[in-house]
Amino acid sequence: MSRDIELKERWKDLVEKLSKQFADGDTLDLDAIIYLVGIQELGQYDKKYKKDEKLNLMHIAICRLLEPYGYYKFDFFDEEGWPHYIVVEELPALKAGEQSVLMKEAIVGYFLEKEYIV
Repeated sequence: MSRDIELKERWKDLVEKLSKQFADGDTLDLDAIIYLVGIQELGQYDKKYKKDEKLNLMHIAICRLLEPYGYYKFDFFDEEGWPHYIVVEELPALKAGEQSVLMKEAIVGYFLEKEYIV
């Protein structure tokens, strides 16, 4: 099976599974899944987040998701338990479609690592 087809199938399965678990069957989009990864990485589940905190959660997720690609490296947890990352390598200029594929690939890899999907 080609890598692209495998990614598409895993992405579809992951979106369905996450949507059933967290959105009462409504289909979660890429940003919503990135937000879920941010909450997972922070580990503070029973909290309402303000708009700026939601953006920070998405930033945490992007850093964590792109860490295996060598773009970010975990640095430390602050006193409130929020993880901080440092930029190791600047992201290349990518077209929107290329960004989407990179993030989907990183998200699928993350959930494979967490054994949420196989």
